[in-house]
Amino acid sequence: MTGVPASAAGGSSGAQGAASSAGASGAAAGSGSGATASGGSADGGAQGGAKSPRGAKLAAAAVNQASVWNVANLLTMLRLLLVPGFVALMLADGGYDPAWRSLAWAAFAVAMITDLFDGHLARTYNLVTDFGKIADPIADKAIMGAALICLSGLGDLPWWVTIVILGRELGITLLRFLVIRYGVIPASRGGKLKTLTQGVAVGMYVLALTGWLATLRFWVMAVAVVLTVVTGLDYVRQAIVLRRRGIAERRAALEESEA
Repeated sequence: MTGVPASAAGGSSGAQGAASSAGASGAAAGSGSGATASGGSADGGAQGGAKSPRGAKLAAAAVNQASVWNVANLLTMLRLLLVPGFVALMLADGGYDPAWRSLAWAAFAVAMITDLFDGHLARTYNLVTDFGKIADPIADKAIMGAALICLSGLGDLPWWVTIVILGRELGITLLRFLVIRYGVIPASRGGKLKTLTQGVAVGMYVLALTGWLATLRFWVMAVAVVLTVVTGLDYVRQAIVLRRRGIAERRAALEESEA
């Protein structure tokens, strides 16, 4: 915004200065040379004014393009790319080979770790973009949904657990969109604990564990399911309160404007 007026002002003042010098030289040497000087300065000022907006647009486009390819968005893209790789590793050799399951766990762990860092980096270093706002939750749901569906498909996890967790995640996401006109439902500590517990539980099920570790993962998953349901109900409560408050504020503002 500031580059265009500055250039325009520079061109205008340059033309005036040239016209003044042309007038002075016209008095000494004749009016013909003064007209030539004035015309040349005006052309130079016009060219300078024409180039500046184009350069400003190119610079703005470069900044916008660079903002999309920041480290936070790259981590989100990596998480998206890991989803098909995770599924391939999970189902390799029938889905029960401990070696392939270990590699699948590594891919899942990398995805969970990037989930912890990309949002933090985006908020800390002002790297929030429209792409990140859309892609980040999609990547989160994709890797978790792929793991749950694979585990249930292989018979390692009951389908009702997968339905409860995915139903809650999709339902709360839809609920956020429905009440966004009234405000944003912030992520609670319970929600963050739920995400962590889900990641640990699913990761333990991805590994081919036996003995007491297999028993432990059952209880960790039980805690994850409880947190999933409890935090989901809490988000519903927050959405209802937020909607009622928003409607009341709009009604009060309407009555005030009418009065």
